[in-house]
This record gives sequence, C-alpha cells and structure tokens, in this order.
Amino acid sequence: MTATGLLPPSGAPVSEQVRKSPRGADLERLRSSHRMMDAVIDEVRGRWIRVGDQWLADFASCNYLGFDLDEEIIASIEPAVRRWGTHPSWSRLLGSPRLYCDIEEQLADLLGAADTLLLPTITHIHTAVIPLLAAGGWVFIDAQAHKTIYDGVGIAVGEGATLRRFRHDDSDDLAAKLSEATPGAARLVCMDGVNSMTGNVPDVAAFIRVTRDHGATLYIDDAHGFGVIGERTPDEATPYGSRGNGIVRHCGEGYEDVILVAGFSKAYSSLLAYLALPTALKNQLKVGAPPYLYSGPSPTASLATALAGLRVNAARGEEIRASLHRKTARVLGAVHALGLRTLNRSGLPIVEIPARRPEQIDAVGEFLFDRGIYVTLAAYPLVPRSEVGFRVQVTAANTDEQIDLLCTVLGEVAERFALPVSGEPPSP
Repeated sequence: MTATGLLPPSGAPVSEQVRKSPRGADLERLRSSHRMMDAVIDEVRGRWIRVGDQWLADFASCNYLGFDLDEEIIASIEPAVRRWGTHPSWSRLLGSPRLYCDIEEQLADLLGAADTLLLPTITHIHTAVIPLLAAGGWVFIDAQAHKTIYDGVGIAVGEGATLRRFRHDDSDDLAAKLSEATPGAARLVCMDGVNSMTGNVPDVAAFIRVTRDHGATLYIDDAHGFGVIGERTPDEATPYGSRGNGIVRHCGEGYEDVILVAGFSKAYSSLLAYLALPTALKNQLKVGAPPYLYSGPSPTASLATALAGLRVNAARGEEIRASLHRKTARVLGAVHALGLRTLNRSGLPIVEIPARRPEQIDAVGEFLFDRGIYVTLAAYPLVPRSEVGFRVQVTAANTDEQIDLLCTVLGEVAERFALPVSGEPPSP
C-alpha cells in the first residue's frame, strides 16, 4: 500500500497511518466538511430526500429512468422472493435461477448482441475480465477512463500485460499507440462510453474502425449510457435514440470485436451488470472469471426488478426517456442562459459545472444544501484540482417543481460564487 502513496512507511497502526497520510487527511477533511459526503439519508419521498431535518431535491441519483420508484417494478419483487427466496446463494457456476437465463436472453435481444453474461457489478467484471482478455499482451486505456477500469488494467499489468495510455477520446492517438504492439500479441482497448463526469459521448464508430484495423478488441464501459441512449431511428422521440440499448447501437455499430460492459444499477436501479459478448467467450468466462465461479450472486429482488425493468422499458421506455430529455433540456437551458460553463456537450442528463477555485467547493456545497439541492460534489482529492465542481444528475422521476427550484438556485450560486462562464478556459 505504501507504493500507492496512501500509507507512509511507519510502525504505527494501519488506521493511524491512513489517517495521517496526505491522501487520508484530504479524504477525512472532505468527509467531515461536506454534508453531501458520506451522508445518512433518513427518508425518501420520490426524489425528495431527508438528511437530518433538511429536505432536499435529489439531483445526485443515477436512477435515470426512475425505475427505483416505479410501482410495476416494485410489485415484481414479492412474487419472485416467494418463489426463489431472498438470495440464491449458489455461485453461478453451481446453479443459476431461471431469472438469470430470462434476463440474459431478453437483454441479448434488446442489445442486438450474440449473447450476454450477467455478473453482480461492473467492478467485478473489470477486475475479473480485463486481465483474462489482455492475456499478457498489450492493453491500451483512455487516459480519462473510469478508475475501476484502471483497477482491472492494473491487475492485467501485474500479470504481464504491457500498458499504453492514449489521449482521451482521440482515436488517432490510439492508432499510433496500437502500431507499437508486438505482432501476434493480444491487443485490448479499454474506454468509457458515456462519460460519468461530463455526460459526453465518444465517437465509438471511429474507435471501432481503428481497433478492427489493428486486430484489437474494444472493451467499452457504458454504465451511464445503457437505458438512456439507444439506436437511432427516423421516428425517435428524442436525440437519445430509441430502446435505451446502449452506445454501440446508438452509434450504428455491431459487436464484432467489441465487448460492451454495462450495469442495471444506474438506469434500471438493480444490483446487476453484464457483458455483451460472443457465446464462445461467455463459456470461457464461466470457467475463468472469479465472480462467476466464486462470488455470491445478485439478490432475488435485483433479478426480479431487472426483468421487470426490461418489460417496462419495452412498454413505456420511450415516454420515460422523452420526459428525461425534456427535464434535462430545461436544466441545460438555464445553465446556458446564465452563461455558465458546463462540460456537457451531449444533452444527456449529467451536467457538470466547474468551480472557479478548488477551495470554493466547500462553500458552494454548503449553499446548495442550505437551499435544498442535493448534488454530487466533485471535490479534491476525488478528482484533480483542475476538475473540481459539482455534478447535477437529472432523472425522469424529478418533478417540474424540483427542476424549477434547481434552475432558481443555479442562478443564485452563479451570482454568489462567480462560477466560470462559457468560453472561459479551465482553471490550472
């Protein structure tokens, strides 16, 4: 652990070493100084949450489609639990409730993929599957990829893979890096789909062309895209596309030499994740991926709500995404009317607003909390100092009243804290 910079070399107890390390001290200050960090939420009423005595409009939730509050989905839990019990405690290698098979079949049909494999979380998938796919060859990773992808790549490097980083969302730089790889060695390219901080969508079609030209496999984590964006159609209700079947279909591509990883924990509000992949690779992972062999599976309630969510998506998904798009457009309209700088260029429901100075975020967070707005704080050391700000996540379950309140408070924050304006360069 000392090598990571978390712990100083010392004979002191581990807890004391962590607390006194520079990063540990920063994290403790962050935890203790922000009411929106490590908070205990005492009550939920729709997208109103209560923290202590304060009710707040929740714009920190990633339940984009509002499935966590959908009565039809909630009603699916009890019958499944009555039939299967609260938790199927076999590892998947030993046995899978029929719910798994039903979800995998319906999910493959929705995605237009050859097959799918369900595992508990995306983090499980990254740390288990990336090293297997890298196979001691070459791994190429987007410089701004999610930390959990980096964790999986780190394991692959520890098992002999060679690492190369390419510039964020730069397929030309990736092509140059791929040319360095040893002929005949495995080549795995890892990147995010919809970016979890900016809400922006990479040019996946360009990355697919580059990886196919170089005999590489493209591995995409689309945690924040699945359920929200999907295939483009002439009669689509919004620019998000249709069916919510993820970034590969949104970009008009197929799955040849592409592995899509995403989860149900965001848009579908269930503890479950998946890979879209060829059946032959699925069967290899069944005997090679530790989460399939050894991990406890997702609870029955998550399996039931994922299956019900697929039904709701088919029946009402376009209406729900249209509502989400409309509410997000209102928020972005207010941000643009105020002249504020935002990293969001896509119109998707992740709206990051930078702070002018890193130390300003403490006061900004307190002001938002006092005005009844709950957001995701992007504070140092969780992000680099140059990326400090706050992130608004809009969901279909947010009410128009809450959107009104948010837009009003954004104006107050902009005036009180002189937030960066559009066109202003990022802080150093």
